[in-house]
Amino acid sequence: MLLCCDKSGLIEAGCDEAGRGCLAGPVFAAAVILPEYFASEILNDSKQLTEKQRYLLREVILEESLAWAVGTCDQIEIDKINILNASILAMHRALAKLHLRPQHILVDGNRFKAFENIEHTCFVKGDGRYLSIAAASVLAKTYRDDYMLKIHADYPKYGWNQNKGYPTGKHREAIAAFGITEHHRKSFRLINDQLRLDI
Repeated sequence: MLLCCDKSGLIEAGCDEAGRGCLAGPVFAAAVILPEYFASEILNDSKQLTEKQRYLLREVILEESLAWAVGTCDQIEIDKINILNASILAMHRALAKLHLRPQHILVDGNRFKAFENIEHTCFVKGDGRYLSIAAASVLAKTYRDDYMLKIHADYPKYGWNQNKGYPTGKHREAIAAFGITEHHRKSFRLINDQLRLDI
């Protein structure tokens, strides 16, 4: 069972990202502050949930959280500052949008940069340990999926409605056949031989 909080009595925000390993699209991050006694039977790391569960949970999180926000870092920024820094920047952007200031930040993973001098703690696989991080993972994943579905309409050959930009065989085959789009991360290894954008 996931823990509600790490430091009882403090306003804690859980942070997580989605899309770090993708070949295309932004990285999305979310920050969520849950009530201290929030409980859920199914909330878990978004990767352990079905798509239907994620979207059902999103509605619960949006309704019951004390505060939530989503931040992004696009593929141009990712190529410029690298995916780790972009992931952290997206988390900072989400935290900055919260209407309630947290006193402690719980971060999924092992790397983070201090945000506004607020104490933070990193947890590897934190989305499987803390409800607020799991909630952030659900928001980051579902909002990113929504975005990828939207841009899929412009580039249906890449199958983003299915792979959401991740490096599946079919996605790499489409890149090899059709080249890359403005949504692809040019600093990533897209196929064996790096492609150039045809413009």
